[in-house]
Amino acid sequence: MSIDRYCLAGCVAVACLLSACSKVEDPSLFPVFDKSTAAPPPFKAKVAAKPDRNLFWGDLHIHTSLSTDAYTMGVRTLPEDAYIFARGGEIEHGAGYSIRISRPLDFAAVTDHSEYLGVVRHLDPELPLSQRSLRQRLLNDSPLRNTLAFLRTVWGFDLDSVGVPEADQISRQAWQQIIDTAQQFNEPGRFTAFVGYEWSSMPEDRNLHRNVIYRSENVPDVPFSSVDSEDPRDLWAALEQQRAQGMDNLAIPHNGNVSGGRMYDRVAYDGSAFDADYAQRRMNNEPLSEIFQVKGSSETHPLSSEEDTFAGFEIYDHLLSQKLTQSRPQGSYIRDALRTGIEMAHSEGFNPYRFGVIGSTDSHNASSPADENNYHGKLPLLDGSAGIRLGESMLLPEQRHLGKQWSAAGLAAVWAEENTRDSLFDAMRRKETYATSGPRMAVRFFGGWRYPDDLTERDNRIELADKTGVPMGGDLPAGEGEAPSFAVWALKDPESGNLDRIQIIKGWVDESGQSHEKIYDVALSDQRQPDPVTGEVPAVGNTVDAKTATYRNSIGASQLAAVWTDPEFDPRREAFYYARVIEIPTPRWSTYDAVKLGLEPVDPVSIQERAVTSAIWYRPQLEK
Repeated sequence: MSIDRYCLAGCVAVACLLSACSKVEDPSLFPVFDKSTAAPPPFKAKVAAKPDRNLFWGDLHIHTSLSTDAYTMGVRTLPEDAYIFARGGEIEHGAGYSIRISRPLDFAAVTDHSEYLGVVRHLDPELPLSQRSLRQRLLNDSPLRNTLAFLRTVWGFDLDSVGVPEADQISRQAWQQIIDTAQQFNEPGRFTAFVGYEWSSMPEDRNLHRNVIYRSENVPDVPFSSVDSEDPRDLWAALEQQRAQGMDNLAIPHNGNVSGGRMYDRVAYDGSAFDADYAQRRMNNEPLSEIFQVKGSSETHPLSSEEDTFAGFEIYDHLLSQKLTQSRPQGSYIRDALRTGIEMAHSEGFNPYRFGVIGSTDSHNASSPADENNYHGKLPLLDGSAGIRLGESMLLPEQRHLGKQWSAAGLAAVWAEENTRDSLFDAMRRKETYATSGPRMAVRFFGGWRYPDDLTERDNRIELADKTGVPMGGDLPAGEGEAPSFAVWALKDPESGNLDRIQIIKGWVDESGQSHEKIYDVALSDQRQPDPVTGEVPAVGNTVDAKTATYRNSIGASQLAAVWTDPEFDPRREAFYYARVIEIPTPRWSTYDAVKLGLEPVDPVSIQERAVTSAIWYRPQLEK
């Protein structure tokens, strides 16, 4: 198995990046990491259990040097570093400088690739960065010479040809290290460390990866990998068998945007038709999907949602290969999957795509690079410095999709009673979750019957919303013919931009079974009103100063809320609804990088960060 199957796309382009980046690197941006003086992780106050739920922030997709691709790309951090970082401590980046999260997380999971887990780190083969570190090369080589030859030993490293008879034992030891470290850092009430791994199936460069998360330390002796099988149904079979043995778990698909239409396809892995058993198994094993991360957004695509003016957010739509092949939008994005699901519910009586959403980063630095102004990349050798990231402007046009389109994203938001494995896991199971592209705006979303217009203003709004409805992720049973109401409120992240608007995205099927979608602006800042003729909403404006990478919160709102009733409801038709909260424009990480290096910022200089909730489904009758 050659390691370039996992996140090592574009080797020629990366070589060019390294040649270019050394011309702009600034030594002041590379202070030497000193572990003896590094800030230790602070201890968060214990959060008391709350029946109407607390909001907890986390990252369930973090890699360390136990992952093959991370180690060969210069990462040397271990699972303990990931948890130190998540809790607010300093760790060393693969390029040698110190990194620290701006605010500690509440929970995290190390999800190293299960394929040859820990093997390359154990072998410690002779690689270019073994001789001289990435930091040394970036600061001292001007420019890096013979970079193609320098990198070919990385791209060509083949575990199959090396032959590692003790690979299984090495992986077992690495897996035990992951388990032991999670146990060490798990502190109920203050910080939750989940045991997990990534199953990395990638048939024909189509991303079908899943992160597997366990409820407790009761886990198998060795994780299931795509070396065992690339078919998701075989992964499910392994997880089902484990649950039967008391090892509760769930799997989280990610990066459907680069799956070439296969993540949320209309047929199974082998091309066979779905049936009710397949749909039930998929929902049982995969109650959530990842919607925001470093490799872009998987919410929707402009070609699939032409009427959605916010559909073009952080689009990365090339397969993870050196061929720069476009990924087919249909079957690759979550909104399309939700629409496929209700079409199947109408025509077949089952829905394989009734899942909730989270965000996570997919960092390979044992970190969570979700902040635009604190972005340090995904893989050191690919984007570990501002110079490497912005050096892509010197690449050929067909290669410029590599680093620039990667995102400083995302985070998982979970509404749970308390910060423990059991409580968080139960909340994920019931899909009371949402995703953000990085900021920590608080969002509640409920659907029900006959909600009062002033529900969001009442002190007991959660109790009332729960009493006659369901929270995000829930199934809204058939009512008495009246239209359902939806209550949504959002509070800005105190360290990010104000709020532009709240939208509710509706998907439904017509009498023929064809699905449709519509975006409703249900709450607008600055007293804006839709155009009475076109229905279009004026833009909130843009205060970003690209030359200084700053913005002003002089527009937008600190909080927004609405109680909205569907004006086009048909009680006979299957439908889903989810909320999307949009911030005002703020500087993108690439703008912060350009200012650090004294370069001219490149488009896009600003982005509108966002939160997307899990959907609420309306079903006119119970599925058969």
